[in-house]
Amino acid sequence: MWSSGPRCPVREQRARWERKRGRTALELLETEQRYEKQLGLVAQYFLCILRAKGTLRPAELQAVFGPWESIHAASQKLLLHLEAGNWGAGLERFCHHLELYTCFAANEEQSRATLQKWLRKKHFRKFVQLQEGRPEFGGLRLLDLLPLPLKRLQQYENLVVALAENTGPDSSDYQQLTRAAEKLSEVTQQVSAIGREHENGRQLHRIQTLLSGHRAKGLTKGRWFLRQGWLLVVPPKGEPKSRMFFLFSDALLMAKPRSVLHILHGGTFVCQALYPMAQCQLQRIFGHSGATGGGLLSLSFPHEKLLLMSTDQEALSHWYHSLTIAISSHTR
Repeated sequence: MWSSGPRCPVREQRARWERKRGRTALELLETEQRYEKQLGLVAQYFLCILRAKGTLRPAELQAVFGPWESIHAASQKLLLHLEAGNWGAGLERFCHHLELYTCFAANEEQSRATLQKWLRKKHFRKFVQLQEGRPEFGGLRLLDLLPLPLKRLQQYENLVVALAENTGPDSSDYQQLTRAAEKLSEVTQQVSAIGREHENGRQLHRIQTLLSGHRAKGLTKGRWFLRQGWLLVVPPKGEPKSRMFFLFSDALLMAKPRSVLHILHGGTFVCQALYPMAQCQLQRIFGHSGATGGGLLSLSFPHEKLLLMSTDQEALSHWYHSLTIAISSHTR
């Protein structure tokens, strides 16, 4: 009986690497082709026409689209390398353009705000709707297309890391792919941090609009938002009172709701106290994990003690966790 000979684990592993590398390389190529096409469509049917018609001034075009055309040009160059099979060299050269993606991420808030402002103008809204109706866009709106570069950056990291991991150390482009994967991971983390800062800014702005009165001015400026919600304040005597709490990385804000019938500030909150988390000692009185019902938290400050109660065990656990994070950030 014919035998294929003894198995070679090393050869089998290399064969698995090659198959995975081939699938990943094909996915990178095909998705880059689609990405480059979408970038080109936005540049052709929106950016170039708006510039030619003078609808938006150069500063406004930059505010909405950021470095879109430069990102498109970088994608075109990368695609030439990928189609030629120059994976390592192409991706390493592409990484020289990754600063465009951090600039694009930093501009995201301004882009959204500027576009929303212009969409309130009838002539601009009509132009955008007309362009979005083109069959090339497949029903996608401009608002759906603008985040494309940031979504693609995450895909780049996933695909290039997988490509590097399935390339043997003795391959000619192993070092180039490894460096490209490391650089993409670094830039992706930077962009994620920018996104978190933008989200935090939106939350702070939202909270500031909820607070009214002279004590509320500038309360959220420069802070990092963690959590908000209703808790019952248990006084030494009398009945518990429901209060809204806003937890930041450095402080806990307690607020009382204004009447919805208030002439100027109906539906807002009045700041009653701001407690520094650096001086807080936290203790869970009852309501530990696994217990039923609600629970009670004790927060001790140099000149005051708060007893906070919730009838929701899960909500109380979330509050305990968030408060612990805020306190520990000041004790390192």
